[in-house]
Amino acid sequence: MPVSDDLATAVPTGPDAAAPTVSVIMPVHNTRRYLERSLGSVFAQTLDQRQIEVIAVDDGSTDGSAEWLTEQVRSHPNLTVLRQEASGGAGRPRNAGLDHATGDYVFFLDSDDRLDTEALFWLTRTAQKNGSDVVYGRIAGAEGRGAPVDLRTTSAAVSVFDSPVYWSLAAYKLFRRAFLEQHRLRFVEGRLLAEDLPFGITALLRAEVVSVFAERTCYYLHGRDDDSNATRQDIDWCEYLAYIGTVLDQVAAEVPPGADRDKLMVRHFHGEILMPFGAPYLGRDEAGRRAMAAVARPLVERYLTDRVLAALPPALRLRAHCLRAGLDDELTGVVRADTGSRPGPPHLDDDGRVYAGYPYFRDPQRALPDACYDLTDRVVLRQRLVHLHWVGGVLHLRGTADLPPLGGDTVEILLRRGGTVHRVPARYEDGAWRAAVDPATAADGGPLPTDTWGFKIALTAHGPGGAAGPSLRREAWLVPEHPEDETGHPDFAPRIVGRGPAGPAVAALFLSPHGHLHLDLDGTTRPLGADLRGTADCTRSGRATLTAHLTLPGCPTDAELQLLLRDATRTVALRTTATRDAGDHYTVRSLLRSGPPGTWQVTLRLTAGPLRRELPVRPTDAPPDGPIPLTLNVPDTSLRARLARRRRG
Repeated sequence: MPVSDDLATAVPTGPDAAAPTVSVIMPVHNTRRYLERSLGSVFAQTLDQRQIEVIAVDDGSTDGSAEWLTEQVRSHPNLTVLRQEASGGAGRPRNAGLDHATGDYVFFLDSDDRLDTEALFWLTRTAQKNGSDVVYGRIAGAEGRGAPVDLRTTSAAVSVFDSPVYWSLAAYKLFRRAFLEQHRLRFVEGRLLAEDLPFGITALLRAEVVSVFAERTCYYLHGRDDDSNATRQDIDWCEYLAYIGTVLDQVAAEVPPGADRDKLMVRHFHGEILMPFGAPYLGRDEAGRRAMAAVARPLVERYLTDRVLAALPPALRLRAHCLRAGLDDELTGVVRADTGSRPGPPHLDDDGRVYAGYPYFRDPQRALPDACYDLTDRVVLRQRLVHLHWVGGVLHLRGTADLPPLGGDTVEILLRRGGTVHRVPARYEDGAWRAAVDPATAADGGPLPTDTWGFKIALTAHGPGGAAGPSLRREAWLVPEHPEDETGHPDFAPRIVGRGPAGPAVAALFLSPHGHLHLDLDGTTRPLGADLRGTADCTRSGRATLTAHLTLPGCPTDAELQLLLRDATRTVALRTTATRDAGDHYTVRSLLRSGPPGTWQVTLRLTAGPLRRELPVRPTDAPPDGPIPLTLNVPDTSLRARLARRRRG
């Protein structure tokens, strides 16, 4: 609602801010200690300040916030300060700011959070490019706060039902102001918690284009050092749950029953309906707990379909079932297991299904079905590849792996090619594993065939009976912890590895487009000699000197390196000397007292047992990936050729 004239003090922003691109609205209530950080992040934007309108609405602060804000107007002409009586929540000040906004877009910034310096530039640019009604920027937590959703993919347009955007309904995002006015979207006033739910829900469900910018973090959520964030306040949870009921009725009015509505309701069971049934629930006496359950039960009855129930994790699934079935004592036991202590160990059945270790599992005196405890499909292999390194011709891998809440017992590294799988055992202890992949023995004790092999990890967890009892196994592709380090990583460079009786081969590690670790064991993906550079000089008398340098990790000591001259029809093998320098670097040289006349391309032949490669030599000053070959021009030194040159002058 608009701020009445007797409560608002508007400071004019000057002619340069008459048509701003974006209005930043900041509700303020006793957050003086954070204002320099929060408001300062707006004034530090790379977007021209003449395109930014800042509206700070002081909601009855008593800590000097209003006075400090008014002082800032002197040095920031694009800042407007509004003052009003305390309203009991962020809704009314946000509405006041929205009523005064003139920007094409509106961004809501909480006064204890901050923006990245480039946030408004990228968010408004995204909106302008895509015609967006709503734009999400990537959100990150700071000082102990977690982000509500991890946005990692930039998208011009997303569906509310098939993307994670609906899991963040808070106000801190960019809205097209004309869209907000078209639908008369305003915040609920006088509420300390969840005042932005109806606003965010309606905006997402009615927006024609919702975009995501995830190239960099745009918004930082900060925790308050005095623990005064709204979600940490003392709340009347019965009243809160009744209010949530009205919000979900609005969702139901917008989305008909079915799979789409259920997807939204899963988020609301996570975030609003079942959230109070933790420490707030245990903090009440028995009568208070029963009162909370009585208010939540109609919501569960209306919106908890079987599809929603199955999508919840066991901890919430049990809560929802207990609420729906009127099992108040069981509800308290389940909540206490999560809040006051820890759930017991999981149960692994003979059929490989896993059940959470919450109270009353298969208790004949309780009416709690196994399906409420089942977490089989939620047991996900969590693993990291933290180190890889070639030692000689053996690839050493090290990482961590776990199957929460089962843990793990044995690890294997799998080498996969189509339907072929070779298993390499790993040492596993306390969640960490080590493995050595030797191409000479990796194929079940024999040489690994030349081809492209993908690396996976398999972790098996056994029940109390050990390996003789039931077990659960999960596999996942190996992904280096820092895949961006592949470029220039010496262990990703091609090398020569031994394969026992099969002879040496060229091995090169590489990452698939999805970042999965692979081994090319024939040298086609990354051939040897990528850094092979050289010079070729020849005198008028035909004396030539060729020198080349390259790196050959793993090159056998008995390997032969020989420089070759090639033209369209001939190949000349030169007497070559090779010197091994530090770090697998080689220098090769050839001297010709009188070479065969003509223009020759220079190559290097590597021979190591059955392995034979001919590597093109490029000039020392050639670009890194340039195809320019090194050439040697040898003059004809015969008597006839010399006489002909003399006649020509």
